[in-house]
This record gives sequence, C-alpha cells and structure tokens, in this order.
Amino acid sequence: MPVPVVGLIGCGHIGRFHSRNIRGSFRSELVPGEYAAVCDRDLDRAGSFAAITGSRMVTDDPTEVFGLPGLNTVYICTETAEHPDLVVRAAELGLHVFCEKPLAKTLGEVRRMVEAVEAAGVVNQVGLVLRYSPVFTVMKEMMSEPGLGPLLTAHLRDDQFFPIRGHYASSWRGSFERAGGGTLIEHSIHDVDLFRWLFGDITRVRCHTRHTTGHDGVEDVAIATFQHAGGHQTSLSSVWHALDDRPSTRHLEVFFEGGYFATDHDFLGPIRYQGRTGPVEEMPTEQVFDRYVEIAGLEGGEVDLARAGMYEDYAFLRCVEEGRPAFPDFRTALAAHEVVEACYRSAREGQEFGVAEV
Repeated sequence: MPVPVVGLIGCGHIGRFHSRNIRGSFRSELVPGEYAAVCDRDLDRAGSFAAITGSRMVTDDPTEVFGLPGLNTVYICTETAEHPDLVVRAAELGLHVFCEKPLAKTLGEVRRMVEAVEAAGVVNQVGLVLRYSPVFTVMKEMMSEPGLGPLLTAHLRDDQFFPIRGHYASSWRGSFERAGGGTLIEHSIHDVDLFRWLFGDITRVRCHTRHTTGHDGVEDVAIATFQHAGGHQTSLSSVWHALDDRPSTRHLEVFFEGGYFATDHDFLGPIRYQGRTGPVEEMPTEQVFDRYVEIAGLEGGEVDLARAGMYEDYAFLRCVEEGRPAFPDFRTALAAHEVVEACYRSAREGQEFGVAEV
C-alpha cells in the first residue's frame, strides 16, 4: 500500500484549513504519510507554512512540486482559474489529486478535469465538505425514517460576507476572470451538492441572480428553485453581504407531509424536528455528534478527527494509502457544476432550464 507523500499548492485561507487537516491526520498515526512540499505564489507565505509543516520543499513553482521525488499526492488549493491546468498535469503524472471546489470556472473545463483523473486512474476527491457534516448526515438519516409521507419542500438560506476581505482575504473572488462567478458557483456549489445528496437528482432549475457590489459578472445574490427527479421542489437563497461581523450561516428547513426538520448549523449543532403530533423537539449537539459517529462507523482516533473537522482529509489520505476510490469524487462535483451552469443559463435567459440541456 502506498504511503501518501503530499504536496500542497496554494497557501491561502482554504490551503491553511487543509494544511491543518493533513498534519492532524498524520499526527493521529491512523494513516502514515509525509507532508513533503508547500507551494504558493507568495514564497514568504509558503515558507511560513513550511515552518509549521516541516516540509522539505518550499517553492513558488508548482512544476517543482510535481517533480519532487517520491511525491504521489497533491492538494490543489489555488484560485479557481488555476485548477484545471494543475489538475490535468497532476493526473498526467499519475498523482492522486484533492482539489478544492469549485473545480473550474466553466463546465467544459470541469469535464476535461474529470476525463483526466478518470483516464489516469488516480484517487480523486473534491472539497465538497458538507458531505462530511455531522448535522446533515444525521438529518439525512432522520428524514429516511418511515411514516413521514412524501417530501413537500425544503429551503436553504446561505449567507456569508463577501469573502474578498476579512479572514478569507480572497481578493481574487471579486474577479470573474479568476473566479468564474459569485456566490452561486464559489460558495453555494456546496449547497447544490447538498441538495442532490439529501433530496435527489435535480432535473430543472429556475434562477435569478443580482449584482450590487460593482464586480462585473460576480453575483452577490442567487435565488434558485430546483425540480427534483422525485417530483418535489426545493429552493435556495444564496447571499454575499457586507455584514463583516456575521458568521457564515446556513439555515435549512425541510417539510414532509408528516414531519419537519430544521437546523441553523452546517457542521455541528442541534437539530429541531416535529412529527405529525406534538411540539417541536430538539436533538442537542452532543447527541447529533454521537449519532453521526454511529452512522459513519467511526472508532477511536477517527472520532477526534471528525470532531475537529479533519475527517474529510483523513478519509482522502486513507483512500490514497489503500488504493481505493475517494468521495466525493470529481464526477460527483461535475453533477453539481451542471446544476450551477443550468442556473446561470436560467438567470441569463429569464426562463426555466433543464439540467440535461447543459
């Protein structure tokens, strides 16, 4: 079994998150590996990462990372416009790839990336982290219980301050050329993937977008209605605002004929629920986490990694070590990108749009 030897390209906000998780996974000793290289266009920033990680290579050139002897795994955490070429080159070299979301600015580029990693046969995963959310995993199980009747509808409000400032400091997200869009593709592709996971395939969309901040092509409001294959409809409100002291917030409500479920958290927190009779009840945070541990089959140190929000990266590194497919993979992300593209076309054309038409 190959020991993961990892290089990370992109030492910004999201790179810092994954860097912590890589180090935590290796420190746990549940998966062996070496954090061998860090790369960023800002060499000083890469150096600050290396001072913590102990990486043997520090560079501002991704080709040097790709050429590092023994390297077999790469994390792509750069701005979106740089993802496609880096992923394709890594796949050509036979490197296992973790790429942050969104995969690319355009659907054509995403499809090229999927073809590259699948043709190369490398382990591939995308940073659609809500798939590892305890609160949503438990909600999904609760919503599968018998007696609820048909799903009527669900609505998610996702709001975040415009991430060109604050602790995100991602100035490139204000540029269409570098990001490919705004709150819908850059942030709420998470939500689109979540809706497909919780509520089934999305077949048609109706979307409206709005631009108020003066960044051409970078929407700060997206309102979408989804038609699902099961016959039900759901809706999403995605907002980038200027409330700098307000944390990134997701509020999800789900109505069945005989059940109601809601949460104000996207990782760990309480779940409110109500049956056909009786008051609204609340599953407390610790019970949610304990139930998640049971559902996911976690043991020992895996529980600690999950509580710390590191399980997504640990799972990927374990897949590399064991030579098995990771999840969510590039093809799963492609399905979310197809829905996002259908939303943008709907907004441009002012009409409902089928996902199969993209």
